[in-house]
Amino acid sequence: MKMLLPTSTPLTPELPAGVVAAAYDVTDAIPAEHRDAEVLVVWGNPGDALAAAARDLPRLRWVQTLAAGPDAVLAAGFADDVVVTSGVGLHNATVTEHALALILALMRRVPAALAAQAEHRWADELGGLQPLRPEGAVTSLVGARVLLWGFGGIAQTLAPVLTALGATVRGAARSAGTRAGFDVVAEADLDAELAATDVLVMILPATPATEKALDAARLAALPAHAYVVNVGRGTTVDEDALLAALTEGRIAGAAIDVTAVEPLPAESPLWGAPNLLITPHGAGGRPVNADALIEANVAAFLAGRGLVNVVER
Repeated sequence: MKMLLPTSTPLTPELPAGVVAAAYDVTDAIPAEHRDAEVLVVWGNPGDALAAAARDLPRLRWVQTLAAGPDAVLAAGFADDVVVTSGVGLHNATVTEHALALILALMRRVPAALAAQAEHRWADELGGLQPLRPEGAVTSLVGARVLLWGFGGIAQTLAPVLTALGATVRGAARSAGTRAGFDVVAEADLDAELAATDVLVMILPATPATEKALDAARLAALPAHAYVVNVGRGTTVDEDALLAALTEGRIAGAAIDVTAVEPLPAESPLWGAPNLLITPHGAGGRPVNADALIEANVAAFLAGRGLVNVVER
């Protein structure tokens, strides 16, 4: 069995006898000598290159993407009998780090401090003696109410970190219950939960059901002091509604690591939105323990067992 490994990230899985690995450049067409591959590992492949792979690999049986969200692979046109597995779990730690950084940057007014620094101005209003709970603002995680919308592995990694810093954390998902020791509300009851939220963290995948899930009505349900952070997918936020909420001061601020169109066009009004922090899809970008996932799935594939992170198609 031949497996194609991308050169876009260092990969050195220990493969069993009979499995041959070949490296390929994700930005180019698969070389003719490797079009007999049965397994394709994907990381950072452009959409047109994925579509070409779907067309040019007639023996393909399984695609392993290292991305947590398989949307790019699903859009490429692979045959229905090709198994697709995702990289869910490989980005829990790094996206948690980034989400925490964005939350703290907003609360601790880092953008305002950077603006003052650029002016060579010691911003007295940002330092010195400060109330823990100033009127109409949230400036600390101590006692803050954080809602994590999309309560998968990333949220379950982030939640205890926020709790350790003093926040009260709840989740939101399609169904209610208790997950990893945290209360999770159903999306049907989301509006009432938003009204009691200081920080909303979006960690939703890109699916037809989640498109513009955070719309004008749900933004209006948030308190005026609330912050929004998106480290999921850009399509899950109605960007026009977010821009309006920020411009009109109906929420305190937002931080987005993802946008509906990436790269975000230079002419997008989001660049100039007040109290908006933008990072260029940098929360993940570095899969952790990818070799172990590949090894486990290769063993399962050869043994005819169920693979980890199979994507429903």
